[in-house]
Amino acid sequence: MIKQTLRCVVIVSCGWLMTAGSLLAHHSLAATYVMGGDAEVAGAFKAFRLVNPHSSMKMDVTNEDGSITEWTFTGGSVSTLARLGLGRTGPNALRPGDMITVTYMPPLDGKSPLGLLKTISYEDGRMVQFRVD
Repeated sequence: MIKQTLRCVVIVSCGWLMTAGSLLAHHSLAATYVMGGDAEVAGAFKAFRLVNPHSSMKMDVTNEDGSITEWTFTGGSVSTLARLGLGRTGPNALRPGDMITVTYMPPLDGKSPLGLLKTISYEDGRMVQFRVD
């Protein structure tokens, strides 16, 4: 009886530890971005990193002095991007070098070249909306 009880305690403890780790891994967007804040930047699309739970997009932005800064934007899941027609193919597919304008929620520090995607606007007037405030 003691062996069964001990075995049960060990199994429950291991399950609790595994669950606690995944709960701690989830993060709040408000801890990184100015929620409700808007900013906009234009530049050349570089690449999407299509992974779950959050995709990311790279973009090259030319500064006033002619230097280039690589920006990184956090997007939705792979299924969200597919639903919006983004990815390697689709009606809103982007290719490296395509000029776009991005509306995003800026980082809390206000100066890092990153943000949370809100919209992508294309030169031809199309717009893909990720989130609404």
